[in-house]
Amino acid sequence: MRRPLTTKTIRKRPPIAGDGTQPQLLAEPRRMKILEWLQEEGSARVRDLSTAFAVSEATIRQDLERLDTEGHITREHGGAYLRSVPQQVRSMSLQHVQNMDIKQKIGMAAAALVADHDTLIIDSGTTTTQFAENLRTRSDLNIITNALNIALILGAIPTNTVHMPAGQFKAPTLSLSGEKSADFFVGIYAEKLFLATAGISFEAGLTYPAIGDIYVKRAMVKAASKVYLLADSTKIGRVSFSALGGVEMVHTLITDDGITDADRSEFERRGVSVIIAG
Repeated sequence: MRRPLTTKTIRKRPPIAGDGTQPQLLAEPRRMKILEWLQEEGSARVRDLSTAFAVSEATIRQDLERLDTEGHITREHGGAYLRSVPQQVRSMSLQHVQNMDIKQKIGMAAAALVADHDTLIIDSGTTTTQFAENLRTRSDLNIITNALNIALILGAIPTNTVHMPAGQFKAPTLSLSGEKSADFFVGIYAEKLFLATAGISFEAGLTYPAIGDIYVKRAMVKAASKVYLLADSTKIGRVSFSALGGVEMVHTLITDDGITDADRSEFERRGVSVIIAG
């Protein structure tokens, strides 16, 4: 029998750092972060990028022109969009495909933590997609996910129940995001959250290329009893654009053997268990 979602009273927590703005960057690092933003969101308006990066709209237009010339994006009036978006949506493929062999191992290690009948929240992303692929042998799962591709993978199993929030569609991550997505998680209780990140550092915490996902990821964290972070070791020490919060919000990091002994010790000192996918 399929179980309905249960509810709980969400405890108030301190505000999470990160307002989406940052000091002005040099041109090349700024362009790379703009590209990361577009690879996450699919498109962006000039005025929004101008505000976020604290530079003039004329400067942003120059940045977009350079990225267009390099073949990454297509400029349009008032903004730009990622050139690969139409093909990605048609093929249901994700943008970030680096280190896939490692991500497959991390997904397998994370799946070993899931039992039949569990209630899970699964974040969008390439590593969490590998995790979902490894859940095909589980049954009677109660799943909440903002990722369309993950919903299709796990919704194809007849004994599973899959729930999705509303929100804005993000083509590069095949996900739903924004404040409306976050509202869905109010009153939801899940035993486990499997969370993705673009970067994780002891100074900046968990960071992401754009602002829109922060709302929904924050709501996911509040709705889960235990938070598992799925991140390959190349993301450790990397800082992206907007901050979700400190590493202490994570209970367990699932990563690969590229993590240094010093970093592993620091995670454990901060109360984060570390699982090495083999």
